[in-house]
Amino acid sequence: MRESDLPDVRALPLFNEISAESFEELMRSAYVQTFPPAIELITQGDPADFLHVVLDGTVELFATWNGRESTMATVQPISTFILAAVIKDAPYLMSARTLEKSRVVLIPSEDVRQNFQKDHKFALAVVTELANCYRAVVKNSKGLKLRTSIERLANYLLGQRGKAGDAPSFALQIEKKRLASYLGMTPENLSRAIKSLRPYGVLIEGNRVTIEDPDDLMGLAKPTPMIDDPAY
Repeated sequence: MRESDLPDVRALPLFNEISAESFEELMRSAYVQTFPPAIELITQGDPADFLHVVLDGTVELFATWNGRESTMATVQPISTFILAAVIKDAPYLMSARTLEKSRVVLIPSEDVRQNFQKDHKFALAVVTELANCYRAVVKNSKGLKLRTSIERLANYLLGQRGKAGDAPSFALQIEKKRLASYLGMTPENLSRAIKSLRPYGVLIEGNRVTIEDPDDLMGLAKPTPMIDDPAY
């Protein structure tokens, strides 16, 4: 790894409280690799050989069954995937592929488990990370089960607007086909939902989203921290 990459990795909540010795041990066996777009990094069912840290680019987590495929999440810098399989020494439940040119740190799983056992602060950070992931899964499940497709799209767009600094116009970070899959829709349902949001001041042209009246959209979406706030 380049020395310049270490501070970014160290700053992650998973690593920022562990001992210098543990961090050095983890990074000593880690390496960075650059992948072109559309490369499958891991495959569901395979052993969890590495903990991955996305430094640059975007990675899609997806699952397949019976000829069908669904986007589960997208991972952007700087964050890790998939910690639970690494700690359990269990097969990956999802696959991952790059959506664009990406730089990824690969940390051997065995080293992660060894440091989990001997470094108290690292173990606490791992538990906290897994708890956050569990809560995120519950929130996502609530959104899918309790909201209509239009409400899911409206809340997703409000969330993206917040990430863009509440800008009136911003670009979608994933293509519409993957967005539909993530929101539990078909592409056709997504197109209908986009049209249904027009009376609420939402215009989507290509990957460019313009929200003319955020208050009107919030009246439809009814966002709640119990589903929509990552920090809650």
